[in-house]
Amino acid sequence: MQSPPVKGRILGIDPGSRFTGYGIIDYQNNKPVYVASGAIATRGDDFPQRLGQIFHVLRDVILEYRPEKAAIEDVFMAKNAMSALKLGQARGVAIVAMVDQGLPVAEYAARQVKQALVGRGSATKEQVAQMVRYILQLTVTPRGDAADALAVAICHAHMGTSLARIQGATARRGKRVL
Repeated sequence: MQSPPVKGRILGIDPGSRFTGYGIIDYQNNKPVYVASGAIATRGDDFPQRLGQIFHVLRDVILEYRPEKAAIEDVFMAKNAMSALKLGQARGVAIVAMVDQGLPVAEYAARQVKQALVGRGSATKEQVAQMVRYILQLTVTPRGDAADALAVAICHAHMGTSLARIQGATARRGKRVL
């Protein structure tokens, strides 16, 4: 007995205080299909206002595309503490927007995302973007933050499929032991 395939619409987020990338895929029969992507470019010098822009635009994206699941890249250790704090706040606002719309949110380290797509946790942004293009069979390579967000969504789909396989194998093994 095989475990059921993972399916559904997945929203991936690459958080940032100036640019927050989003990517949406449909995952059917173990195959990701491109739906939409983009970057939320915040404007102005007032940081709380920029956080508000991220929340409102992301909420609108969720309402338009109706994802069933969400995944976000985890904060990495920055050399500049203030940059890390701002990134963490932008990430928090994105999580609140997703939770506010009832989405379950998974979190992945950048190395996990790179490993899931390229096979190496130290892959470059260009390698990740090229792999996103290949996996989603796009004619153009997505740009920057949008490519990273699509990578997060694909990573979540792959992780869900792997977990379903592991759970299925455990259930089958468990039945044999009984």
